[in-house]
Amino acid sequence: MENLALWYRRFGEPETVLQPETAPPGALAPRQLRVRMLFSPVNASDLIPITGAYRHRTPLPAIAGYEGVGVVIEAPASFKHLVGQRVLPLRGQGTWQRYVDCPAEYAIPVPDTVDAQLAARAYINPLAAQMMLTRYPPRGKRVLLTAAGSDCAILLGQWARQAGAEAVYGIHRSAVHAERLEAMGITPVAQHDANRIGIVAARSDIVYDATGGQLAEAILSVMPEQGMFVCYGLLSGQAFTQRLPAPRVAWFHIRNGLDALGVEAWRAEFERIWRMLPDSEYSDVTVYPLADWQRALSAYREGGRTRKPLLSMED
Repeated sequence: MENLALWYRRFGEPETVLQPETAPPGALAPRQLRVRMLFSPVNASDLIPITGAYRHRTPLPAIAGYEGVGVVIEAPASFKHLVGQRVLPLRGQGTWQRYVDCPAEYAIPVPDTVDAQLAARAYINPLAAQMMLTRYPPRGKRVLLTAAGSDCAILLGQWARQAGAEAVYGIHRSAVHAERLEAMGITPVAQHDANRIGIVAARSDIVYDATGGQLAEAILSVMPEQGMFVCYGLLSGQAFTQRLPAPRVAWFHIRNGLDALGVEAWRAEFERIWRMLPDSEYSDVTVYPLADWQRALSAYREGGRTRKPLLSMED
């Protein structure tokens, strides 16, 4: 049995530093599962650490990828019931490889009713959206999303409406997203329309921001003082400065919330996700073989993209 994995041994642009390497899997450590991977998506959260943005918490060498779905092929005695079942092999090794070892207690069984290509994307964006909405509730509030065409924002918008938001607005860069957002009950706002953004931001009670940079500064400059600005990403590649003492700015990173989740709480989060995700609008996928990872990354970077690149790990 040979394992093909995408390693990076130095930081830099993913297209440059990622290297496919083949080797037999090592011995399985105690209390670990071995999972034969089926699919793993390409997310911003997969690519940004490769650049070195989080080098203080990213030890090298490393295998890329944070989420995906696969089938358990080996397990310790107390977890033998999982052999042959689909799981999300989380909080272990990188997932851009054919075989992943992960802590058995944190592997999440996938219900039979959930398609494998959807299950592969059930961690990063759904869990982040769910945790933000729990921590910063939108009930009765006017909500503004940036990067509204992204998978996380799409879920934030839909689930905020279900949680009782008064209205949800979404700032988008590409016109292809406007009709899609409107169909979900999210009012689209073009990113080039600074006047419209200012009007909406001035009435927004809570902002979930994934872009940072000048857009974040523009929104903060007009938001109500009693508002809440939640930053969960810097897709612009630029930090921002808060020039006024209010509104309150909160920084959310999914990694910072994981340590507080014990095994039972961890599993409970996914019980909620399995109830909500299958009935939510989510991006369609385009599947690429693992050997075509460069083409998948290129597709991810396309402007106005509406489909999620998904790596297929099978031979």
